[in-house]
Amino acid sequence: MKPETDPQEKAMAAQARLAAIVIAVTMVLWVGLSWIGGKLGWDPRYAFLFDFAALAAFFWALVVVWRVWRKRQ
Repeated sequence: MKPETDPQEKAMAAQARLAAIVIAVTMVLWVGLSWIGGKLGWDPRYAFLFDFAALAAFFWALVVVWRVWRKRQ
């Protein structure tokens, strides 16, 4: 693996890492909160709230990954 010396490359790598972390954390929280909500009998509207929050996080990560991919082209 070549060393990254370009500051723009480092910035893009940091953005890609952040997007990956957001995807992983969102998935764990989404599944975990859905499971906890089912076990505790929370109102279904909270499930929709978790779903929409997860969709927003996934969309944000998709946009960031797409921008990084386009810059590297």
